[in-house]
Amino acid sequence: MSTVTDLLNAIRGCRVIDLAQPYYTGIPHHPAHAPFLYGLNKKHGDYVNPGGGSSASEAVALGTHVGTHIDALCHFTCNGKLFGGEEVAQVQTYAAGLERHTVDTIEPIFRRGVLLDIPKVTGLEVLPKDFVVTPEHMDAATAGLAVEPGDVVLIRTGWARYWDDPRQFISEVHSPGPKLEGARWLSERKVFAVGSDTAPFEFTPSPEMNVHVHLLVESGIHIVECLNLEELAASGAKDFLFVAAPLKIRGGTGSPIRPTALVG
Repeated sequence: MSTVTDLLNAIRGCRVIDLAQPYYTGIPHHPAHAPFLYGLNKKHGDYVNPGGGSSASEAVALGTHVGTHIDALCHFTCNGKLFGGEEVAQVQTYAAGLERHTVDTIEPIFRRGVLLDIPKVTGLEVLPKDFVVTPEHMDAATAGLAVEPGDVVLIRTGWARYWDDPRQFISEVHSPGPKLEGARWLSERKVFAVGSDTAPFEFTPSPEMNVHVHLLVESGIHIVECLNLEELAASGAKDFLFVAAPLKIRGGTGSPIRPTALVG
């Protein structure tokens, strides 16, 4: 049996769970980023081919940190320096973007994922907006399951259910998540990426955004935001195969992704 056949058979035996939120006009977006815009620019029937066929098409515009997306390491700096310590001033332009640690350099992701279902371990249905995810919560959520170097760790707060209510989802940029202590719990385990079902990942308000700084700038760990983790949590899976790929946006600080979880 060929290797390709083995892979296909293994995949066919998995449950595939979509972790992405849908895009549509009016979706929630962090006020620091441009919204998602959609317009149908050609309707069926505007032009009909000689054989009777017709096509429709649209145009979209969006910030690269809107909807389910991944942050490149160059998304943040601290004191003018990128991850690795390089000064950013000479490697960025409005026209070409950044020259280091950009989103087009992120390889397609096929890695072990680990779900930290915080509502489950706290007995809550959904975390309130003033809830801080602590290292103790993370320990409880991973009981009996080790987080390993290179993993993708996803934190569920329950906020995915608010996606169709932009005002509540953004809550004037006030949402649950980890503070710096929680970020250090993650970086100590040398994970590849972290993610959550909120817009800012970290607990907000956070004027310093020190979780982003610690993960992206100090630790080289990517951040995925605006995930939908409800079906994955309902499946009962604690670990799974995480699959995603960013768009190859040259110079980009982030990109939409369509992540999936393969559950055995």
